[in-house]
Amino acid sequence: MTIDLMGKAVMVEQITAAIQAGGGDATITENVREALCQLMNDNRVQLPDEVFVNDSDQYARRLIHRDHDLGYTIMAMTWGPLQGTPIHDHDGLWCVEAVWHGQIEVVQYEMMEDAGSQVRFEPRTTMRAGPGSAGSLIPPHEYHTIANPSNEATAVTIHVYADALEHCCVFQPVQGDEAGWYDRIEKSLSLDAA
Repeated sequence: MTIDLMGKAVMVEQITAAIQAGGGDATITENVREALCQLMNDNRVQLPDEVFVNDSDQYARRLIHRDHDLGYTIMAMTWGPLQGTPIHDHDGLWCVEAVWHGQIEVVQYEMMEDAGSQVRFEPRTTMRAGPGSAGSLIPPHEYHTIANPSNEATAVTIHVYADALEHCCVFQPVQGDEAGWYDRIEKSLSLDAA
């Protein structure tokens, strides 16, 4: 299900132009990041009320746009109080994440060892970001968690992926291990209703 928002054409036009400018993943993600920052200050672009509601016990993923020519997707994610993800990857896709409402915390991890079904991670940076902030993840530096640190408020983020992110790997700590080992678990991703 695709959500409808006021100013969607403006958003799609600017994101498409940023991607079409090309120049490699680092340049493209910087262009998309700049476009998202401009869009968050553009009164023509308004997210619908239902994007600010999350009744579930986990965050919600809602499709805004899937570009069949260039392959990219734009998603809105709604984070209830204290909702977040385990360490995960983006299946080798670059991503730009922007905070539209509320606050999020992102912890980036570096993979230190890969033993197939298990990997060892070390945390690297922790960032808290509020409305108007945007950042990018470019493989192989894509391992991270994202969470709403608030006990009360909802957060909404906009994510632009290089393609449709329909599956990824999540990483769960190995029980009893204190050396930073995690089990690699492949996960299919679904969309939530608006």
